[in-house]
Amino acid sequence: MKIFYWSPFLSNIATIDAVLNSIKSLNSYDKNNNFDPSLIDAVGEWAQKKSKTQEIQIKKLYKKEIYQLLPKGSFLRSRFSQTIIFLLSFFRLRKLIIKESPEYLIAHLIVSLPLLLFTTFNFKTKLILRISGTPKLNFIRKFFWRLFSKKIYKITCPTHSTYNRLKELKIFPEEKLNILYDPIISVREINKKKLEKLDNKLRKQEFILGIGRLTKQKNFKLLINAFAEISTKLPKLELIIIGEGEEKNKLQRLISELGLDNKVHLVGYKNNVFNYLYNAKCFISSSLYEDPGFVLIEAGFLNKIVFAADSKTGPSEILNFSKRGFLYKNNNYKDLVRIFFNFNELDPLELKNKKIYFKKYSKNFTFFSHYKFLKKILS
Repeated sequence: MKIFYWSPFLSNIATIDAVLNSIKSLNSYDKNNNFDPSLIDAVGEWAQKKSKTQEIQIKKLYKKEIYQLLPKGSFLRSRFSQTIIFLLSFFRLRKLIIKESPEYLIAHLIVSLPLLLFTTFNFKTKLILRISGTPKLNFIRKFFWRLFSKKIYKITCPTHSTYNRLKELKIFPEEKLNILYDPIISVREINKKKLEKLDNKLRKQEFILGIGRLTKQKNFKLLINAFAEISTKLPKLELIIIGEGEEKNKLQRLISELGLDNKVHLVGYKNNVFNYLYNAKCFISSSLYEDPGFVLIEAGFLNKIVFAADSKTGPSEILNFSKRGFLYKNNNYKDLVRIFFNFNELDPLELKNKKIYFKKYSKNFTFFSHYKFLKKILS
């Protein structure tokens, strides 16, 4: 059974790992070789991930790689580049589907292209639409999704909150909606990488950890402002933020204005975040929204206390009314500070129970769990 994955990207986002891990889960647990997954490389984006795709079949749509030439960063640049990918790939993807005739095409990103193709042409291939994050459902998107919904075989959602949201909006027939947790947890890899040594400066230092792209959505401004108040009572505590992005200079200026240059560290992108998570006092997500929130799951698996904004999206569901961690009011750093100080004085047994509850829940996001649910959808 041929399965093609369509997921062109422009920057390092969590969906990249979700796609790769989904393919790896099929390759790892499909003992009877029922599934034959391949990854479609539109303009050379996946060629940048050679170390991660060595054992994955790649279907190239391009003759000459142009990924490095595409503008990236701002909203307008990204939209321009997505339009270029759309135009260059339209007939190439159509040709590939006709020639290879896969049983399924699973679309994660720039889904407008496969949606339009499947609406315009009749393929034997079945289209599965993956909702990779909380969808911004303006009038135009709602209209086109309803228009194209007849050609979609299944829609998979990463959380119950997204599933319920789509169900309420009645954009797609309810029988087409499915919950499919992302394959986030590779037990062997995490247990190995968590033991890698940190930089000498951090080994004996107690620190709070934040991870994500330095963008408006991730809202690290809130985390830095909250830490400024936290550090007045806990002067030995430091804050480490892992990630790159367009707001780096703005955040660095804020750190300097608050006099936190020696306490808040923007350490850039890291290939391994598990050793940081493993050694952190806690993990704090400051995002305005997530769906589901990969790092939250990884932190919970590593027995860390997790804080997240109650955004009514993935983190709210994952932390389950603060039973698996701590939810604070969305975009309210004062509430985060209040809850952090409460956490710092909580009974160790209560904290232990939160960690155990989260650890058990995180097992829904293993590669094997993903494989079992995906197999049902494909069958």
